Amino acid sequence: MNTPHKGNGRPGPSLTFGDRLSTAVAERESQIVLGIDPDPAKLWPAAIDRTSEARARLALSFSDAEEAAGEQPPSAGVVARLETAAAVLAHCRAMIDAVAPAVVAVKPQLACFERLGAPGWLALEHITTYAREQGLLVLADGKRGDVPVTAAAYGQALVGSTPSPFGGVAGLGADAFTANPLLGRDALEPLVQAAREHQAGVIVLVRTSNPGAADLFDLKLDTGERLWERIARLVDELGQAGPAGLKDVGAVTGATEPQHLARLRELMPHTPFLLPGIGAQGGDVAAIAPAFAPGKAGGLVTASRSIANAHEATGATPAGAARAEAERLRELAWSL
Repeated sequence: MNTPHKGNGRPGPSLTFGDRLSTAVAERESQIVLGIDPDPAKLWPAAIDRTSEARARLALSFSDAEEAAGEQPPSAGVVARLETAAAVLAHCRAMIDAVAPAVVAVKPQLACFERLGAPGWLALEHITTYAREQGLLVLADGKRGDVPVTAAAYGQALVGSTPSPFGGVAGLGADAFTANPLLGRDALEPLVQAAREHQAGVIVLVRTSNPGAADLFDLKLDTGERLWERIARLVDELGQAGPAGLKDVGAVTGATEPQHLARLRELMPHTPFLLPGIGAQGGDVAAIAPAFAPGKAGGLVTASRSIANAHEATGATPAGAARAEAERLRELAWSL
């Protein structure tokens, strides 16, 4: 396996997200994405012991923001959320430290941070920066989708990394984010445009991994095609490919329904697939080979609980078990 690349700056303007993804996968010899969806009740004990350092990082950021806004010292409720966010930050940094050599990206679930209020968003910003310092891509999992004006704001909030006219930097600076397509093309196009301006990507829900996905995505339209097939065609149309051949608009295609992957790949021959559902949801890496038809970077295998909670089945330390599980998945996917 190659030595992880450490840069965190975005490359020259000629590269698309598809090019950047292809390069990252080749350099790190990994298609594994660490899903980060921390539950404050299930944090690694060793990480909690490091909360003081994380607390100091968040407190400094929070006090700077409060001072800039001319606010009074934080209330007891904010202090409690700050303490929880600090523990979450310590846990997430520990997970990244453990598995970074075996993965190509992290996928923070935004809701897990937003429920902690402003301190949670600050923790997310720190985690995004820390992951990119380790040479990892950051895929923000928020499943955004709204009318065009709001969609543009969502895109700017998630991938923006430009100076604000009021000082500092606006936007999370993620490398890609997930999007909900059910409002149609005019709601997706502003997201794609906002992402493209920052060499970032949009990963659209096409056929998700949860059992209830069949309620809507499998419905047949008047044309005879299923809804997910129509969405797949739209995703293919919206994406633009760079020299590496992969497009900058990706598709969430659940690994729990591998029987659809061949048809999905037929409809989206150059689209990167994000494949949730491996591990805790029952998906099998060996069954997702069609995802890799365009090359190694054509499929990204995402795993969250199966990595974070691997120690519960093995009895090893959380960090050691997480690294072993991430490396096992990396080897399986790379061999396809």
